Amino acid sequence: MQSPSVSSPALRILVVEDDAQLRALLVRQLGTLGYTVEAVADGRSAITTLGQAQFDAVLLDRLLPAIEGVEVLRRIRAEGVETPVILLTALGLTQERVEGLEAGADDYIVKPFEIDELNARIRAVLRRRSAPAADNATLTAGDVTVSVLRHRVTRAGKPIELQKTELKLLAELVREAGSVLSRKMLIERVWGYDFVPTTNIVDVHILKLRQRLEMPGLPDPIATVRGVGYMFRA
Repeated sequence: MQSPSVSSPALRILVVEDDAQLRALLVRQLGTLGYTVEAVADGRSAITTLGQAQFDAVLLDRLLPAIEGVEVLRRIRAEGVETPVILLTALGLTQERVEGLEAGADDYIVKPFEIDELNARIRAVLRRRSAPAADNATLTAGDVTVSVLRHRVTRAGKPIELQKTELKLLAELVREAGSVLSRKMLIERVWGYDFVPTTNIVDVHILKLRQRLEMPGLPDPIATVRGVGYMFRA
């Protein structure tokens, strides 16, 4: 990872990483960026720490001793902890990333990564969590209806449970139904990144949306436009 070069607000970050060298590096570099950083080495300590103190964001390694990262996510979300979590993973398979997002991660970044990109991911996650609902209207395309303000989605009249980022992505697709949205456009609108991340985060979330919206006898409402992006069928 390169040396940090961008200043950030003084926010509290919890680093959960069992690799002592990487843990110390993250504490040092994030501290240089202006964050207040606390670090633990295992999942059990992470759960205990999050139950005792407030943090603005958590950087959570997926492969942890005792209690691995995805299970930590499931437990803290079940306990009502809504702190934004960025999953740190060396696992490259799409389904493994989907599993982390399903468990409640707000974002993920694949090792090895640059500290500047990690910093940008942290800032983007915090912006998304603090931003007010951008649309009070009910959006409809085909048999899918989305209410951003009420955090409600239905397909063919049946409720669909989505996480915040999934709902925001779906709202953008439904709002522009019939038009192709590039990955870059979706990254800017949904994740708030001013850069294109090195991971395929859009494709992973689209896969999740397709799984959520899947119903027997109904077609996939999201079309892939090869080499361009995605389109919601009007």
